[in-house]
Amino acid sequence: MPRGSDYPGPSDALERYAAAVEESGEMVKGAKNPYTSRNGHMFSFLAADGTTAIRLSDELADEFLSAYESGPVIQYGSVMRGYVSVPDDLLRSTTEIGSWFKRSYDWIGTLEPKATKKK
Repeated sequence: MPRGSDYPGPSDALERYAAAVEESGEMVKGAKNPYTSRNGHMFSFLAADGTTAIRLSDELADEFLSAYESGPVIQYGSVMRGYVSVPDDLLRSTTEIGSWFKRSYDWIGTLEPKATKKK
């Protein structure tokens, strides 16, 4: 079941994440681990601790980091290259964060689609 129905983290974080994703015109995937993807490439996710991460090109990441207080995204003890953490204040502004989701979606569309597995 999609839309984070089994998400173990804070419910308010899931609500803000879902609202931001919907503002960008996308859909939340994943029941336990909410995320968005295009052509097999994940471009945002909501971590169990309530942190929202968004994947951006190097240029967009630089722009994002200069505009907002953000930092690296660390999952399972490793820095996730290409992702920035979304500050809670920005996530509350669905119009503003929606534009960043859209920019991320557009950039991910420039990447080669991931190959699908044959069954």
